[in-house]
Amino acid sequence: MKYNFDEIVPRRGTESVKWDVCAPGALPMWVADMDFKAAPEILEALQKRLDHGVFGYQTVPDDYFEAVGRWFERRHGWKGIGRENIVPTTGVIAAYSAAIKAITVPGDKVIVMTPCYNAFFPAIRNNKCVELDCALKYDGLWSIDFEDLERKAAEARVLLLCNPHNPVGRVWTRDELLKVGEICLRHDVFVISDEIHCELTYPGYDYTPWATLPGDMVLNSCSCISPTKAFNIAGIQIANVFAADPAVLAKLDRAINDNECCDVNVFGVAALKAAYNHGEAWLDQLREYLWDNARTVYCYLEDSLPEVVASPLEGTYLMWLDFRAVCDSSERLAEYLENEAGVKLSTGTIYGPVAEGWERLNIACPRKVLLEGLERLARGVREFEKRNSQLADN
Repeated sequence: MKYNFDEIVPRRGTESVKWDVCAPGALPMWVADMDFKAAPEILEALQKRLDHGVFGYQTVPDDYFEAVGRWFERRHGWKGIGRENIVPTTGVIAAYSAAIKAITVPGDKVIVMTPCYNAFFPAIRNNKCVELDCALKYDGLWSIDFEDLERKAAEARVLLLCNPHNPVGRVWTRDELLKVGEICLRHDVFVISDEIHCELTYPGYDYTPWATLPGDMVLNSCSCISPTKAFNIAGIQIANVFAADPAVLAKLDRAINDNECCDVNVFGVAALKAAYNHGEAWLDQLREYLWDNARTVYCYLEDSLPEVVASPLEGTYLMWLDFRAVCDSSERLAEYLENEAGVKLSTGTIYGPVAEGWERLNIACPRKVLLEGLERLARGVREFEKRNSQLADN
């Protein structure tokens, strides 16, 4: 079946965070949701649930856990996941926030690999823990600074990992994850792995679930998973947290209940089952479309804006752009692009100070919209550079 990802679905004025929380008329290429309709199979399942007409409290049935287990074994070689080792919750942020609460005590240090997803920072603060930055290295490709990780692990209790990594677009290799696991075992650092982008990888790059690493590493961890990012159903809110150690799972279950994020959405259950049971063809076509979008960005920048460099995109639909040749302030550039050029990107420094001079671009939109956004971006950068030159002359 051919799915139409070129269809433009009007979203402005629909109470959309992405479209309605930006300057009037600006194209939103920032927050991580997609401008594509969900898979028809998901829409059909939701309509069926809607037609029932009663939306009381939801139990989580066996076939929900079976759908999760089949999907991850078939797609990713992750075996043995089921009711006995996952706890459903309302979202991945809720999952890793509860995991921090379950594993730490106030004052414990939590490592993050910056630049990292900006919602990591409040989750650490809200659990009264201390953020410990392990900055990624950049030499044309972002990589883990294992020497610094070893130093930081000596004083930390938890590593909050992003796999694949948002915003830099890396899909960590099995060898990289094994090195991380060895360091964490040496220092008794518990790993919380946010794997919400796991389905969104591109040719030559395969997602390695943390839970497929050697047993000791898996027991010293939990993994947060969800279909919401890949299937564009984030507003429905459904996720799962996995732990192989029953004692850890019990702590997670308790923390999820304490945080009152244990009652899942009736539509979330239906959407997850439809996604994992019937959404594979849609997802595979989506990934091809997104990869074509990424290549469109590479070509456009090379031809029309060569001073802006995109990091290699291995996973996610979020391109990480280096504007350091253009500006010395991510915030000032992002504000100018939104208000003067009509294109909204995510400001690099919200992901950590190491990201000064970078911006994040969401490419999950129809190609016509993407090209319009790139044209606005190029015009905006040219005008920004001209303005800065004039100010310098004065």
